Amino acid sequence: MRSSRWQAQGNVYLVAEDQLTPELVRENVGDADGMLEVRARGDDWLEIAIWNTDGSLAEMSGNGTRIAACWLAAQTGARDVTVRVGPREVHARLLDDDLVEQDLGTVRVGEREELEGIAFTPVDVGNPHAVVDGDPAEILRVGPLLERHSRFPQRTNVQVARRLGPGELEARVWERGVGETGSSGTSAVAVAAAFGLADATVHFPAGGLRVRFEGDRAFLTGPAAPA
Repeated sequence: MRSSRWQAQGNVYLVAEDQLTPELVRENVGDADGMLEVRARGDDWLEIAIWNTDGSLAEMSGNGTRIAACWLAAQTGARDVTVRVGPREVHARLLDDDLVEQDLGTVRVGEREELEGIAFTPVDVGNPHAVVDGDPAEILRVGPLLERHSRFPQRTNVQVARRLGPGELEARVWERGVGETGSSGTSAVAVAAAFGLADATVHFPAGGLRVRFEGDRAFLTGPAAPA
């Protein structure tokens, strides 16, 4: 199977141009956080499927779509790339400082809820998130509990985050179908949205990602490179 290894702020994906199945993903993903299947491509656009390590499909990934955009740009020289994931399109613009700004589209923030004594805010970034305001070290307890709770029949991504200062947040993430990862693009957006910040840097163990909002539309800036 042809694949190349890429990372985006510590989030590692294998980019594959072959058709994938759950079995192939589980056999080949290794220690990566997932696989990106390139299903179609042009000079400045591509269509991908995002696979979790357990062989399930994810609706969206901020870091994954950024990797896909940089992977294509490395081959074609494009500076603006559209990444299609199911019905959603992510527009990525390569900046001069080796960063990429992505337009991830609209974000929906739900009313605060409580499950098993854990208060959280549900956020939809094209994929589901449950954001908990608390000590990020709690992610190993809170993440597995909320991910598979009956409240989320398709499971959910989970973040535990706290404020560090104006426009600065610290977070750890439990990704659905993967477990804890070093960072997550859509998680950064979900955390900023849940905390009501229009412009913020979300610091994960693997590094920070910048999020800004124009209305309910989220823009995410971070790096991506071959690993």
